[in-house]
Amino acid sequence: MDFWQVLPAAIALVLIIEGMLPFISPRRWRHMLTAVNQMQDRAIRNVGLGSMLLGLLLLYLVN
Repeated sequence: MDFWQVLPAAIALVLIIEGMLPFISPRRWRHMLTAVNQMQDRAIRNVGLGSMLLGLLLLYLVN
């Protein structure tokens, strides 16, 4: 498979996973967004960095 075949599938999976929490529990999702809104920018960046590093590690382990 080349990159242009895998990319749409990967984006679709991200959208499915991202949509699960608001679909299953909208109240918890709303509370989570409120908590994120109160976080400092540095904390949000650290969470984003950790998420990207974990994704890279998982991608490395899968391939």
